[in-house]
Amino acid sequence: MSQPSPLSPIGALARLGQMVLGALGAVGRVAIFGLSTFSHMLRPPFYPREVLNALLQVGWLSLPVVGLTAIFTGGALALQIYAGGARFNAEAVVPQIVAIGMVRELGPVLVGLMIAARVTSSIAAEIATMKVTEQIDALVTLSTHPMKYLVAPRVLAALITVPVLVGVGDIIGIMGGYIVATQNLGFNPAAYLKNTVDFLELRDIVSSLVKGAAFGTIAATMGCYYGMQSGRGAQGVGRATKGSVEAAAVLILAANFVLTGVFFSL
Repeated sequence: MSQPSPLSPIGALARLGQMVLGALGAVGRVAIFGLSTFSHMLRPPFYPREVLNALLQVGWLSLPVVGLTAIFTGGALALQIYAGGARFNAEAVVPQIVAIGMVRELGPVLVGLMIAARVTSSIAAEIATMKVTEQIDALVTLSTHPMKYLVAPRVLAALITVPVLVGVGDIIGIMGGYIVATQNLGFNPAAYLKNTVDFLELRDIVSSLVKGAAFGTIAATMGCYYGMQSGRGAQGVGRATKGSVEAAAVLILAANFVLTGVFFSL
């Protein structure tokens, strides 16, 4: 039976069907990988040394880039809100909008994207290189499950540390807005801090930390998944690293939209 022409309507529909089936297959593989990861996190044996090393790599070593990103974002946000509010004689809302903007959205999203850029790419490259050099095969030979030794500790570390990084980023971002507002825009320091504290609600903080946990899990899982699925050779490592960052960034933004709707829907 002859194949339909790619330029015909049937051929176009066939290509669309193949794309949809491929996308659904990829979603299924990632979902199975994620469920397997959490299953291995809950069952022994455990590798505390690997978890501690991952905590250091994901958490402590990410603080400088998170801090710098947050403080400059908070300062720029204060300037933008002041300039926009001046058109409507609403400059006084700078503390409130900086606080809610950083805690609800910018803090978690920017930290998530920084983790995707720094940690996801590192995890994917490391695991992909181990696969290329047959170190993963050596682990299997030594009766060590790669999911338990390589994947579970990294995902657990991201699940624990990224909410902490988000909380630190929120505070530093608000302080960046505070410094700009009090030093350049003429705000009273005590009044600025009071307005910030009075305006924030508990659900704002909870939503920020929950987003951090979700984004950290996504970032680490994507790095591990693409690393484990890497092709052979340097080209395979490069593709795995690029794909992991792209997938993590897109999924983080999509998860942010869903979580925002869940927390703040009326």
